[in-house]
Amino acid sequence: MDDLGFHDALAMLDWQIELGADEALGDTPVDRFALADQAPAAAVVATAPKARASVAAPPADDAPPAPSVDAVALAQAAASAAQDLPALRAAMEGFAHCPLRETATRLVFADGLVGARVMIVGEAPGRDEEQQGKPFVGQSGQLLDRMLAAIGLDRAATDPAQAVYIANVVPWRPPQNRKPEAEELAMMAPFMRRHIALAAPDLVVLMGNAACEALIGQTGITRLRGEWVTLDNRPAIPMLHPAYLLRRPQEKAAAWADLLSLKARLRTKT
Repeated sequence: MDDLGFHDALAMLDWQIELGADEALGDTPVDRFALADQAPAAAVVATAPKARASVAAPPADDAPPAPSVDAVALAQAAASAAQDLPALRAAMEGFAHCPLRETATRLVFADGLVGARVMIVGEAPGRDEEQQGKPFVGQSGQLLDRMLAAIGLDRAATDPAQAVYIANVVPWRPPQNRKPEAEELAMMAPFMRRHIALAAPDLVVLMGNAACEALIGQTGITRLRGEWVTLDNRPAIPMLHPAYLLRRPQEKAAAWADLLSLKARLRTKT
């Protein structure tokens, strides 16, 4: 090969290109017949990495799905285990399955007198409630205080006959003060039922749609309001939320009728 001239070498190169050899893989020729005996070993080496890879890393589609979490059942278990209100508060603060816990700055538990004859259950805290750590302290809370005062009730009273105890179904403020979602209400409802049982009021006021949805499984507050229902063996009355009354003051007459119904029930229930 070293004695070939330029034109002879070029002619041989053209001949090889015509045969389909269009890429140089090495500087020296390889005798493929001499490598025949080594071919099986080479095949094993070539396929072994794929076999190992298939055992070590199965396709993602074949991976088993992550087990789902029944947040409502976990909430029920945590709530049932609480033997007093401090334990219930601790259980709620430690409940990691409600996403609102991650966006809120603090848990808003309750306000008023434990043991009051009337317990008011609202929806969720707003900005003012989150800042002060108490339910119903913003504009709607101020209206609620005036509504209660009209029938002789006061959240600051120390006499259970004149006092009220107030809490929200959802103890964490939803982002941008949005309404709690159905899943959030469902997972927090066991805590509220336990809260009512431990506070032991004579009567319960369900303020607004969210409280009714969570505790009696119904919505449509303008239809439900004023009609007494039974909640875990306690009389409960749905009422229009004060925030709703601020938007629709023409509905205050209906709210007044419900307050009078509550006052009458307090007189007859001893």
